Amino acid sequence: MTSLLEKISVSSSVASLNTQAAKLTLVAVAASVTTATLILGYQGSQRKRRVKQLKDDLRKSIPPPPTFDDFTDLSDSGNQHNTGSTALRLPLPAFQIHQHRQLLQDGSLVVDEELIREQLSRNITFLGEEGVEKLRNSFVVIVGAGGVGSWAASMLIRSGVGKIRIIDFDQVSLSSLNRHATAVQADVGTPKVVAMKKAFGSIAPWVEVDARVELFQEDNANELLSGNPDYVVDAIDNINTKLALLKFCFDHKIPVMSSMGAGAKADPSRVQISDISETFEDPLARAVRRKIKKMGVDTGIEVVYSTEKPHHVKLLPLDETQAQEADEYAALPDFRSRILPVLGPLPAMFGMSMATFITCKIAGWPMEPLPIKLREALYLRIHRELRVREGKLDKGIEAIALDRRDVGYVIEEIFRGKSAVSQSMDKIGLCRWKRAEPLSLQNVVVLTKSEMNRHAKLPLDADLVEVYGQEVVDYVEDRFREESEISRLR
Repeated sequence: MTSLLEKISVSSSVASLNTQAAKLTLVAVAASVTTATLILGYQGSQRKRRVKQLKDDLRKSIPPPPTFDDFTDLSDSGNQHNTGSTALRLPLPAFQIHQHRQLLQDGSLVVDEELIREQLSRNITFLGEEGVEKLRNSFVVIVGAGGVGSWAASMLIRSGVGKIRIIDFDQVSLSSLNRHATAVQADVGTPKVVAMKKAFGSIAPWVEVDARVELFQEDNANELLSGNPDYVVDAIDNINTKLALLKFCFDHKIPVMSSMGAGAKADPSRVQISDISETFEDPLARAVRRKIKKMGVDTGIEVVYSTEKPHHVKLLPLDETQAQEADEYAALPDFRSRILPVLGPLPAMFGMSMATFITCKIAGWPMEPLPIKLREALYLRIHRELRVREGKLDKGIEAIALDRRDVGYVIEEIFRGKSAVSQSMDKIGLCRWKRAEPLSLQNVVVLTKSEMNRHAKLPLDADLVEVYGQEVVDYVEDRFREESEISRLR
């Protein structure tokens, strides 16, 4: 009995001790939580105070917007660089860029090297000191200061090119503003090259900008391309002038990059860079390729182009009066007088692609654009088979009117990869539509192999409506009209 009482007493003592320990633990935890809360609260308060202080300091460092009173007449200021004309002084930004600039008596501006290097720091990191030095010592000529040329020039000076010459005869118009890199409404009526030079002075004032309000022509090519340029940008939209520029550069071994048609395009994924000989499915590129080949140039000209076809846009029509006096509505004789629809971002992409390519080439950065190969083996086979069929119709023929690039263009873009008769995509090929007429882009259709065999057995003067029905004939004629319209778009 005594032993049992002792055990109960010990158990009670242990329970009492456990209760006291639990109470002490709870008190300790509560104290810790309170302390942590106070510490975190204090830290949060301090953080808010520091953030507020930083914001206040930042606001104080930014000058207020300029008012009329902030503009000061410096004509009598005694400034040693004053030439007697009235100058205006604007409030300076907080980081005091003016300390890095010096205006000389001849009006030229010298910019501190530290400022230049800071502005080009990302380029230096990417291309290296040697690459950027090559750019800063380079000279690029841009012919054409519209949607493509303005973006090419803008990105070239931002990338570090030390000297550019911009050549264009045209003025800024309101309709230019949807695609021009630098023009604003205040520039309307101003020569494009003048507006660009003004803008570039505020972007990279150390770059030498030679603005020429002139039309590039074959007889002034020597003067306009003088000075041993490292590269020439062809952003001309008149094909004859474009050909003259490309031929001159080719003959004089001046590196040149040419822009093909950016108008009436919308798909950015179709923009490509290649040699002129590798272009396909671009109407302007096809015209340039064929004409310059007759001038003795097969390859050696880099181009930016789009494989997209402008299916759903048309040239703005001329009214009756304009049609009778079309030349009066053109900028110059032999220049187009009808307006080509242009979606602003596409010319910008063309220009920036050219600037990127040229920047890397001058800086020595490795760049080899990858040529596109879309069903190339299929096109080669179809072209070979077409030559065989044409040889049977025209004995002794050595060449046909379509090359392998035209094959891809007709199949993919005109007939959407399907037979004109059955809409089948199986074992397709090309053949003349009207067998008595010469092969051309308006007289070639996509048919399946079995359809071509039957078509080849038709009489030369067969009535195609009787053979295929009015619906098929109308469809083919619609395709030909579309191709004709595409070929006119430049």
